[in-house]
Amino acid sequence: MDELEFMRGRVYGADHDDPGPREGRSYVELAGGPLDGLLLDVTGRGETELRDGVGLRTEIGRYGAGGRSVYVPRSPGGRVYDWWGDVP
Repeated sequence: MDELEFMRGRVYGADHDDPGPREGRSYVELAGGPLDGLLLDVTGRGETELRDGVGLRTEIGRYGAGGRSVYVPRSPGGRVYDWWGDVP
């Protein structure tokens, strides 16, 4: 995927009227699970979270409203986070 194609994606948690990425921000792609294909803004996230993964609220995961989907980096410093599973 080239940079232009990458930057056309929808961003997790973004406003529905303006769902695309913003200049000057850093993003990773979410792969698999209920948030597959979305971009996640990782600008300003801590080193531990970037290394160990993130739990993202979603109503479309296994646990419905209030549940989270966990995504972990495919490789250290990589631009793709793979779905690990859903947690309550």
